Amino acid sequence: MSLTVKLMVQVKLLPTPEQAAALAATLPLCNAAANEVSALAFEQGVFARQKLQKLVYADLKARGLSAQPALHVIRKVADAYTSLHARIEAGLLGGEDSPRRRKAVSKPIAFRADAAQPFDDRCLSWQMDARTISIWTAQGRVRNIAFTGEPGQLKFLAAHRKGETDLACRDGVFFLIATCEVEEAPQAEPTDWIGVDRGIVNLATTSDGDNHQGKGLQHYRRRQARLRTELQTKKAAGSRSAARRLARRSQREARHASNENHKISKQIVADARRTERGIALEELSGIRDRVRLRRHQRATLSSWPFHQLGEFLQYKALRAGVPFVEVDPAYTSQRCPVPWCGHTGRANRPDRDTFCCRRCGFAGPADVIAAMNVRQRACVAWAFVSMPVPDPGIRGKGDATPARQPAATGSATRCERPSRKPGRTRPRS
Repeated sequence: MSLTVKLMVQVKLLPTPEQAAALAATLPLCNAAANEVSALAFEQGVFARQKLQKLVYADLKARGLSAQPALHVIRKVADAYTSLHARIEAGLLGGEDSPRRRKAVSKPIAFRADAAQPFDDRCLSWQMDARTISIWTAQGRVRNIAFTGEPGQLKFLAAHRKGETDLACRDGVFFLIATCEVEEAPQAEPTDWIGVDRGIVNLATTSDGDNHQGKGLQHYRRRQARLRTELQTKKAAGSRSAARRLARRSQREARHASNENHKISKQIVADARRTERGIALEELSGIRDRVRLRRHQRATLSSWPFHQLGEFLQYKALRAGVPFVEVDPAYTSQRCPVPWCGHTGRANRPDRDTFCCRRCGFAGPADVIAAMNVRQRACVAWAFVSMPVPDPGIRGKGDATPARQPAATGSATRCERPSRKPGRTRPRS
């Protein structure tokens, strides 16, 4: 069975004034209906899609929604609550007494008036040759809406589009975000691994010693923050030109960071593919909830695209047929990578940039050492995952499995006996 990678392609709509008015009336209608469904689901404690459909489908039809848009509204609400409950179970919102968790569960999920709305092929059809679409709106079916995009993405969209498409609106401009499915390339057995350590000062450091520094992005973000502060001050004083400049600069910083992550991930995947190695990454999900920071550090960590770089590396590796794994990040920057040493301690890292093992004296750049530890853990994890399943055949004579076997570790461990009181024997099982 072939596996697929899901990618998103965004195109820009070029509607006429009449078509734009129909699209502008569609998103508020769908999201107002979604808010009503969400309030009812929260009030009655019904979050399953089928049960919600029985409760609200007739009401949604009475509001003017067609059959498929009504089902998509119900599905959007059900998926939102499923995601919320999954985050709570995973502990991403803290414990039961956490303010974030109490705030999340104390009120129904709300949708913005311009939040994206999903459409399927029954509600939205594509005419790729003419570069137009036909879509359901609050004012009926609207046809011949032109769209445009980057030529390479349009070609990719025509070849691989499959599934739902979201209608989104940003600053009065309408976009379609389409789902494309591409089959994964066959993965070969890796000869080795490239460990990647992510950070703020160095965006990505590999076990080969390649360092993708983040100083340029830091300077860019500081400059953008200063410009935003100046423009917001002028806007508060009534400057219309400052308001226009703020609108033009919206999302510019996020696009710049995405571009940097694309370039970094593309280079790492190309190196891994050329040398027939896999890519290993630290599993950093939930890091913002686990790490305690000073006030001046919070904005930097919260806006840093750790997760995005990991996603880019993963999907590019899958498309290129490069194995990809995530490993435990615990103590990767404090552990000595020398196989016969492995000493772990906070004193091994006297400062942010330097690593020096207090036991064997092995030293080097701290981020490179962390990437080397990620590579070693990937080798162990892949050997365990790719281990062949033993044949559950009939054992012959003399093949009885001993009751206890020594642990297969790299260093000797002390075996402790279970404590028993004198004069008593352990009951047989």
